[in-house]
Amino acid sequence: MEKVKPSNKQLYAQVSTPKVNNILNIKEHYLNLPAKKIKNIYRIINNLGKLKSKINMTTKSPLRKQIIIFMGSDNRSRFMALSSNHITNINKALTNIKLDVRADYVHLDQNGIVIITNKITFVLDLQIVENFVKNIEHIDLDDIETSYLPQLKFYLKIIGIPYLLENTNMLINSGCVKSILKANYIFNNVMQASKPCVIRTLPKSDMTIVWLNIWNAQSGNRAKNLINRCFNIENYIATIHSMNMNFGISQYKNCWKWEYTTFVC
Repeated sequence: MEKVKPSNKQLYAQVSTPKVNNILNIKEHYLNLPAKKIKNIYRIINNLGKLKSKINMTTKSPLRKQIIIFMGSDNRSRFMALSSNHITNINKALTNIKLDVRADYVHLDQNGIVIITNKITFVLDLQIVENFVKNIEHIDLDDIETSYLPQLKFYLKIIGIPYLLENTNMLINSGCVKSILKANYIFNNVMQASKPCVIRTLPKSDMTIVWLNIWNAQSGNRAKNLINRCFNIENYIATIHSMNMNFGISQYKNCWKWEYTTFVC
């Protein structure tokens, strides 16, 4: 005779007795149930509800709510001396053209100033703020390098690069790679997030792989323009490939928050 399997309601009713109050007891009563179903029964009995994903954040707000302006130390000091006045005037300029973004405060960065806003910023907001900063009295325009919106790290792999430079005994290193990339037009306006990492393909191989981290634009166009492009290094043809994000990368592309692994969001 075939065994009649109890329904879910019967299972829940039987396990809801005071004698069966933990996972071990549930397993003893129903050996054939899968682990996931046992866990669900246990949570229903104890009114635990659904599991919530854990996000270990180290910052209070999304990174995209800011505008970054690179400038020299003298300009930084002049701007911060009257920072409250500058924030007020920036907000007036944004209000005049009926933008919803407002500047909350400004703080110093290693290479410039960072203006924190109440909403995610876009190119028009950047242009308004940049023009205001450049028109401030006593600000040296030549000392303002560039301004940009928050960006995301993107990972690239370059293959087809020789381990030894031709007609020399010099091994290729990160400094050589930076010089090569700087001289090639396809890397114009591409900012590297870290030094290139040069790894020999095999212990006895005469070729290398270069791992490259770049700052990608919010639109993603900067990385798209590089993927699958080729360029010459002496007599060799190097090819650029995209790479998957590293497991546990500190910034995720969907919410732009920091310090939690990619599978959480």
